[in-house]
Amino acid sequence: QVQLVESGGGLVQAGGSLRLSCAASRSISSAYLMGWYRQAPGKQRELVATLTNGGTPNYADSVKGRFTISSDNAKNTVYLQMNSLKPEDTAVYYCNAKYPLLSLLWGQGTQVTVSS
Repeated sequence: QVQLVESGGGLVQAGGSLRLSCAASRSISSAYLMGWYRQAPGKQRELVATLTNGGTPNYADSVKGRFTISSDNAKNTVYLQMNSLKPEDTAVYYCNAKYPLLSLLWGQGTQVTVSS
């Protein structure tokens, strides 16, 4: 069973930065796709960013130019660098991964709170 563990969330003022990490228990180079989603209170979970195993990123329009997804295959870790944070970025952030022959996997989530 593959596990994903997120870390790096916290409380930050508007305009600040955070870096989230997602550590996988299996080599991420074998995953088709890894990504970050978020869910704010009372809202549906939404895409933030994804990264293919070929290194192609994709971002939600709301975070383009502010967030960067990256990976370190040696550490089996995917990162989400979040700059110029806004109060509307407040949410629980979840990492996910799609490996061959496995269902889509999710981490437990990490809370990000941006104060105005």
